[in-house]
Amino acid sequence: MSQEPVEAAEKVVEERAGKSWMIDVRPLRGVAYRRMWIGNGVSFFGFQFTAVAVPVEMFAITHSSAWVGLLGIAGLVPLLIFGLWGGAAADVVDRRKLLIASSTLAWLSTVGLLVQALLGMRSGVLLLALTAVQSAGFAISSPTRQAIIPRIVPAALVPAANTLSYTTTTAGGVLGPLAAGLIFGTWSTGTGVTIAYAVDAALFTISFWAAYKLPSIPPEHGGDPAGKPTAGLRGIADGLRFLATQPVLLLSFAVDIVAMVLAMPRALFPEIADDRFGGGAAVGWLFAAIAIGSVLGGLTSGWIGRVRRQGVALVVAVVGWGVAVGLAGLASSLWLMVALLAVGGAADLVSAVYRQSILQVYAPDRLRGRLQGVFTVVVAGGPRLGDLRAGATADLAGPTASWVGGGFAAAGLAVVLALAFPALGRYRPPADAPANR
Repeated sequence: MSQEPVEAAEKVVEERAGKSWMIDVRPLRGVAYRRMWIGNGVSFFGFQFTAVAVPVEMFAITHSSAWVGLLGIAGLVPLLIFGLWGGAAADVVDRRKLLIASSTLAWLSTVGLLVQALLGMRSGVLLLALTAVQSAGFAISSPTRQAIIPRIVPAALVPAANTLSYTTTTAGGVLGPLAAGLIFGTWSTGTGVTIAYAVDAALFTISFWAAYKLPSIPPEHGGDPAGKPTAGLRGIADGLRFLATQPVLLLSFAVDIVAMVLAMPRALFPEIADDRFGGGAAVGWLFAAIAIGSVLGGLTSGWIGRVRRQGVALVVAVVGWGVAVGLAGLASSLWLMVALLAVGGAADLVSAVYRQSILQVYAPDRLRGRLQGVFTVVVAGGPRLGDLRAGATADLAGPTASWVGGGFAAAGLAVVLALAFPALGRYRPPADAPANR
């Protein structure tokens, strides 16, 4: 049978995908990426149950918000350490094997949480330790997973693949806490945390299946000026030295730090919800608003892969995020505030996709893991520093000044950086970039 009708049909599908404003699903045609997308989406949804259950259990044990706050430190420190090391390791060993090993570490910590809940151990210190182990597993698996994508997806579809991933995980970030809330609204705290940990542990097995089914992804060392890379300090230093010579990558990291540190209003939600809207369900809507906007932005993101001036688009998205957040801080209506935060969330999704895509395509494969490690540290650390900045500024100048000033300051500083250092604005992805550079 002639292949001409089939080829003609595929061409029509490609042309339609290239013109659509709906989310581009072409990366899902690849079996490896499709399995990985399913596994990541399901496991991230399950992780939200643990993300809600751990602080709930910690407060039930200690009756102290200070102990709950320590969970953030317990998760951040391993993330900073193992994010860099995990990225370096991803350039040295088979990425499939490293993903399986690091996912196993994270899964075992979830099983540990389930076991301690079943046994009623009621130890705040144990919760901190298990949170740290889980964070270490995530810190290794995250850069590894992101470094795999350009090896299993054509370079032209990397933005679409990242958009699919971000949209799915963001949807899990909305639906997971809501589902966890139903559990705690139905059962007692002790039973609720046990069920939540069990759900997470069960859904995590889908991620194992996806990683196991990946093809072997050995490192590529060709042309490495320092010889075969290592997962030690020298390997990390090699990646940082390369980053220091690449203004496009440095600026993409810089604008993200600006956006998150200056304009992330998350720490102000409880106070604003109570002062302006009488508390109650208002705080839930504020926490969900940014994620809702990201999901809607992802579902209408078919245009993202068609943009050639990705550096300019990244800066515009960060400016849009800052302006939307700043305006939201001035809103006296809850629904207007939620709507503006959702606009900011859509802009944040666009900036996240371009930052990730620029890094994955721009960086050579032999350094992708190490640079993804830096990326993981920046992405995870920025919002936490933003919480600290927002809270401290609110104590000095009030929550409105902290919120509004931070949003507009982020937008303005992003413009200043783009004008002062035009390399990012000039960036365009190579039209013929191979998947394995």
